[in-house]
Amino acid sequence: MSSSPLAAEVNPINGISFEAINEVIDPEDVVHVENINANWTALIPFGFMQNLESTTIFYDTEPGQVWWGETEEGIREISKLFKQKNIEVLLKPQIWIPGSFTGDVTYDTEEKWQTFETNYENFILTYAEIAEKYDLKMFAIGTEMKKFSVERPMFWKQLIPKIKEVYSGKLTYAANWDEFEHVTFYDDLDFIGVNAYFPLSEEKTPEVETLKAAWEPIKTKLKSKSDLIQKPVLFTEFGYRNIDFTTKEPWDASHAEQPINHEAQINALEALFETFWEEEWFKGGFLWKWHQNDENVDGESNNRFTVQNKPAEETLKKQYGN
Repeated sequence: MSSSPLAAEVNPINGISFEAINEVIDPEDVVHVENINANWTALIPFGFMQNLESTTIFYDTEPGQVWWGETEEGIREISKLFKQKNIEVLLKPQIWIPGSFTGDVTYDTEEKWQTFETNYENFILTYAEIAEKYDLKMFAIGTEMKKFSVERPMFWKQLIPKIKEVYSGKLTYAANWDEFEHVTFYDDLDFIGVNAYFPLSEEKTPEVETLKAAWEPIKTKLKSKSDLIQKPVLFTEFGYRNIDFTTKEPWDASHAEQPINHEAQINALEALFETFWEEEWFKGGFLWKWHQNDENVDGESNNRFTVQNKPAEETLKKQYGN
C-alpha cells in the first residue's frame, strides 16, 4: 500500500474521548490531558432518541436543555483550551437511546425511514457547521449506526457531499467493531473509523502475547479494508475496563459489580499498542474515555473504562510519549 498523504499530518493520533461536562471547563482539566502526551481529543455531543421505534432526535446547541459541554458554547470553549495546548479536536456527535444499542435502529416502512433520515441529516449538519465554525480538524458523520449504515447506504452517499459543503476538515465514520467490513461509503471519507471493542480472549487475565495473537486475524481484515480503498484505519474508540475478563466482551459497560483487575487492563492496552501503533496504514485512535475533574476519579475502586489514577494511566502516557 502506498503511503497515505495524511501520514505526516496526523500520524499517530494519540487521542482521548473527553466526556461531555455539565459545567464550565476548568483549564486544569486540559493540562491533565496534555500531561499524558495526548495530541487529539474527541468531543461527543449527544442526540437523544426515546426508543428504537422513534424517528425523532432531540438535540440542542443552546444552554439549558443539554449539558454545557454539548452546547455550541461548550464545544467552542473546550476546543479553544485544547487547541491552545496543540491538542486537535474530533467532533463526534452521536445518538443515545436509553437501554438500547444505536446499531439496532431500523424501520419497517419507507415513510419512517425518510422521516428519520431527514432528522438525522439535520442533526449531523448542525454539528458539521459548528465544527467548521471553530476550526475543528476532524468530524465523525455517525457512530455505531450498524443497521442504518448497511441497509441505507445511499442515504450516506448523498449525505457526505452535503457535509463537505459546510465542513472542510477530515471526515470519518465510527463503525462498530462488527460493522466496519460492511460499510460501503468509507471511500468518500478520510479515515476508516472503527470502535475497536473486538472480543479477544475469555481468560481472566490474558498475557500480552496471547492478546497479540488474537489480534492478528482482525488486523489482517482491517489492513485488507485499508488496502482495498486506500484509506488509513483509525480507532475512533478503543479501551478496556480494569476488571476480570475485560477482553471477553470489551464493549460491556454494565454497572454490575465486578472484580478490579489492573493487570488485565494494562495487558489489553499494551497488546493493542504493540499490534497497531507502528503500522503505516494505521493512524492511531481515541481512548474511551477521559473524565473532567481528574483528581476526583478514584482509580483504585473505579472499574469503568477510564485509565485515570490507575496503573494503566502510565501505560498510556508512555505510549503517547513515544
